[in-house]
Amino acid sequence: MFVLDASVTMRWYFEAGSHPRADAILDRLASFADTAVVPTIWRYEVSAVLARAQSKDGASAEDASEFLDDLGYLPIQIDSDALIFEHVHGIATKFRLTTYDAAYLELARRKQLPLASLDTKLVAACRLAGVPLL
Repeated sequence: MFVLDASVTMRWYFEAGSHPRADAILDRLASFADTAVVPTIWRYEVSAVLARAQSKDGASAEDASEFLDDLGYLPIQIDSDALIFEHVHGIATKFRLTTYDAAYLELARRKQLPLASLDTKLVAACRLAGVPLL
């Protein structure tokens, strides 16, 4: 099990954004060899990127809908711990992250799981916090 962030997830949607690590993580999930856990904010981040792609880049609603359906078949668990708000805020300020990115770091620390991310600031914060990376 590992924590998955939106920077990896959205590489799967954009063909031009293909990335070897992101592709390998998708293979692990698609083969059900592993399970990912995500904070609740992950859904909103994925949706925001898709909506922007539709409005600015001309991506089709059908492609976005199909992508969301495909994500629903992957072994991705939504962590909905409602008691983490203060922890996320503290992590965001301590490591100078957005609260979105801090939510992934908080989840990885709390669950003692490695984090899969392509976000350079989040990766650096994980290293400082002693959170292993996938």
